[in-house]
Amino acid sequence: MRTHTTTASTTTTSSIAAVRNLGILAHVDAGKTTVTERILYLTGTTHKRGEVHDGTTVTDFDPQERDRGITIFAAAVSCAWAGHRINLIDTPGHVDFADEVERSLRVLDGAVAVFDAVAGVEPQSESVWRQAERHGVPRIAFVNKLDRAGADLDAAVDSIRERLHPRPLAVQLPIGAEESFTGVVDLVHLRALTWHEDGAMAHGPVPAHLEGPAAERRRALEEAVAELHPRALEEFCAHGTVGAATLTAALRDLTRTGEAVVVLCGSAYRNRGIEPLLDAAVAYLPSPLDVPPTRSADRTQQRDPDPEQPLTALAFKVTAAPTGRLTHLRLYAGTLHKGATVLDTATGRRERVARILTVLADRHTETDHARAGDIVAVVGPKHTRVGATLCDPDHPILLEAPVSAEPVVTVAVEARRATDTDKLAAALARLAEEDPSLRVATDPETGQRTLSGLGELHLEVAVEKVRRDSGIEAVVGRPRVALREALVEGVTGFVHRHAKQDGGAGQFAHLVLDVHPLPDGAEAEFAFASTVTGGRVPREYVQAVEAGCRDALAEGPLGGHPVTGVAVTLTDGATHPKDSSELAFRTAARLGLREALRASRMHLLEPVAEVTVTVPEDALGTVLGDLAARRGHVRSTDPGPGATARVGALVPLAELFGYAGRLRGRTQGRGTFTTRPAGYAPAPTPAG
Repeated sequence: MRTHTTTASTTTTSSIAAVRNLGILAHVDAGKTTVTERILYLTGTTHKRGEVHDGTTVTDFDPQERDRGITIFAAAVSCAWAGHRINLIDTPGHVDFADEVERSLRVLDGAVAVFDAVAGVEPQSESVWRQAERHGVPRIAFVNKLDRAGADLDAAVDSIRERLHPRPLAVQLPIGAEESFTGVVDLVHLRALTWHEDGAMAHGPVPAHLEGPAAERRRALEEAVAELHPRALEEFCAHGTVGAATLTAALRDLTRTGEAVVVLCGSAYRNRGIEPLLDAAVAYLPSPLDVPPTRSADRTQQRDPDPEQPLTALAFKVTAAPTGRLTHLRLYAGTLHKGATVLDTATGRRERVARILTVLADRHTETDHARAGDIVAVVGPKHTRVGATLCDPDHPILLEAPVSAEPVVTVAVEARRATDTDKLAAALARLAEEDPSLRVATDPETGQRTLSGLGELHLEVAVEKVRRDSGIEAVVGRPRVALREALVEGVTGFVHRHAKQDGGAGQFAHLVLDVHPLPDGAEAEFAFASTVTGGRVPREYVQAVEAGCRDALAEGPLGGHPVTGVAVTLTDGATHPKDSSELAFRTAARLGLREALRASRMHLLEPVAEVTVTVPEDALGTVLGDLAARRGHVRSTDPGPGATARVGALVPLAELFGYAGRLRGRTQGRGTFTTRPAGYAPAPTPAG
């Protein structure tokens, strides 16, 4: 019996070790969806190559994605390669959908970062790289589009080193350049991999004209790895070289620790380079067994990736589908069976899992169970939200949820027909449930329903989804940015006394507050401290004061915008033996801090974006003038690919509404631009 258990356990461990939960990350138009489609085709998951330009991709299945030719929603697919199961999430590349990337990275063990061989590291490439870094997700790099004019692997590798600051280790050398790119030299095994026009791959010796360059690059690779890895260094010192097996093991270790990033290359569109990319993903990126055990949000519990442990899963995506409400889960521990009852620890509700589905974007295959390491969708839970933990009811645990970005753009949305008003409200509520970075509210002044998101395109896509899914004619107002208020100069020793008697139990709280701006560069938006001594304000009341201060920061004195950058210190206070309570102190703190802010010097902040504009050189002056007129601060002007210039500028987000059309007009359709959030900056003082 013991032998059987050990064998079963070994088999289970082996199967989890053969799982790879990976994401495809890139700047928009770097080719990551094409990479995903080629992976699905090569692994036999699909029988026809999907093309972005034809609208036939598997992962870009939403009508808007096919119409616009971009990825909007993260799509999960599963495939098999070399005895491994690969769960792959194709993520959006546009900055407006960065929250989809954030939620995906929360549940991934590794990632493939795709770069354009002409452009190298682009702004959103850098953003998604930093997101993966923040989540501790190991990455390998794939330099795509080597068949394009101006493609340069070495320049792309240099841009990775300069802008992303890892140690890039190129393990391939291109055979041919631009249109004549036909394959790569595998530097680890010193062999040539070439592709025929039909996409078939062939192995062979290194071409004679590349034997010298390949030997030089292999030597440089060995030296770079030996500098970073003790076992490789030991072998290098003993034998003067590093064997393929040791090199592979060292690259795997360096990838998983983040000390280096393996760089491969190819042309996904022309079906070149995908097989070695899959081999590298299997060889270098971690399985669920190779990452640290998942821990609870309060760090007091942990779960190992073991099917025998109590069920622990995180909901990272919720979608409304024809088959019902789908909740996408990453299982960190335990086994989930069809028909099981699970606990949603965020709400305390018990939910029944009616069906378990393996996912291929918008297509699903039913299965009876899922276990640790799997990414699946389930039907049944009716109240589970994104970020919720589903677990064994007898062994509750709460995992840390993904953090949603704060919206920066708002539009008013109304139904054209009054009879559709309630229907629109329900549709917007469903939308916000699927995408937590969307916020629905009612404007207190106008009574209009508003929708807030991460950018113009984000909101445009959201409203179009409502129109298509619900058949509602929606009228959308002009976009406006989400302002904030910041403290410039505060007050010291501000006294607020709250005393209320209305026939029942009274309320009494006496507070003395110091209110000051947080120092520049502070990560938090609010800091609270108490220096009260002698028990003049009991501890539970101090906590209520902090909560009341947070309440006060929701609406600032300049225009009711959220307040940021405030440090509050409770320096003194007094209580009443009967009338003091947590409610009284929370109310006093809310009212007192609002009064203190009105007595302080404040200023408005507006969201700004880092803009990269690529334009023909002959249009550079016009574009620079237009950026200046939009209150843009030009930071850099550099040569771009071909006869183009690349301009980097910091521009208020409000000034970028409609910029795409204006740029096309000023450059005869040849100019392009990308943006990424750059925080907040002081807004101009309104005239008068």
